[in-house]
Amino acid sequence: MEFRHLGRSGMLVSEISYGNWITHGSQVEEDAATACVRAALDSGITTFDTADVYAGTRAEAVLGRALKGERREGLEIFTKVYWPTGEGPNDRGLSRKHIMESINGSLQRLQTDYVDLYQAHRYDYATPLEETMEAFADIVHSGKAHYIGVSEWKASQIREAHALARELKIRLVSSQPQYSMLWRVIESEVIPTCEELGIGQIVWSPMAQGVLTGKYLPGQAPPAGSRATDEKSGAAMISRWMTDEVLGTVQRLKPLAEQAGLSMGQLAIAWVLQNPNVSSAIVGASRPEQVHDNVKAAGVKLDAALIKAIDEVLDPITERDAAKTESPKQRP
Repeated sequence: MEFRHLGRSGMLVSEISYGNWITHGSQVEEDAATACVRAALDSGITTFDTADVYAGTRAEAVLGRALKGERREGLEIFTKVYWPTGEGPNDRGLSRKHIMESINGSLQRLQTDYVDLYQAHRYDYATPLEETMEAFADIVHSGKAHYIGVSEWKASQIREAHALARELKIRLVSSQPQYSMLWRVIESEVIPTCEELGIGQIVWSPMAQGVLTGKYLPGQAPPAGSRATDEKSGAAMISRWMTDEVLGTVQRLKPLAEQAGLSMGQLAIAWVLQNPNVSSAIVGASRPEQVHDNVKAAGVKLDAALIKAIDEVLDPITERDAAKTESPKQRP
């Protein structure tokens, strides 16, 4: 495993991190989830990403139990706040009330005194940004989080939050967007802004919900048990890619992956890690062998000719519209 600074902070993160968005507490049993965490640790992954909303707060609890007994100083544990975690009108968003209550719940479930990174899971148009940032500052100054980050924020929102963070003497160090060969909407605005401000990307879905592994074939039904067949595990999100045009085009990456000595999934992860503004790529798993396979992308350097060939294959189906980075206009 190789390590990178999270933005221009002093904290190092494993360039491949383990996330439990879909799997823990919902898709797989706890024994399997724990086995995947053990595989991540055995592979050199030290960075673990979760959120209070995942599996209705159960994912944090599963991760906390799986990491129990590990040396806390040797881990980087990230979580998030924004999406609903209860039925009440204040059980969502980025108000001071919800943030302060949510951090306490997350720490209890994760069985830790602090998180290394606390992230705003979306931008909250219903709360003044000053209120949100002041609450984050109090959390950092109280020792409950070391750094703060955001997820799926526009470049202008990131810039404004960064300025407030400096005034409040805290460090906004990260952005967590979706990013893959097929979804490149952050490249024109978010990444240049973050490079200027010293903010690193922790990217999710580098394999486009599994489409870039090549396991989905045009004209054929999705494999049994795959994400595309499971309404509880992201089938709606992956549906955007489940067309014969996309799946057929992705199959043309197979010889390029073979040329690089990689599986198609490893190629997809290695590709996002070629971007110098990417600090870490999040991978998930339902089986330990998936973790062991994914980490083989760590440290891989792709040559310019291969990257150009990938661009030429995928350009007709690649999404680059910066306006696709968006948060709900109203709280969910």
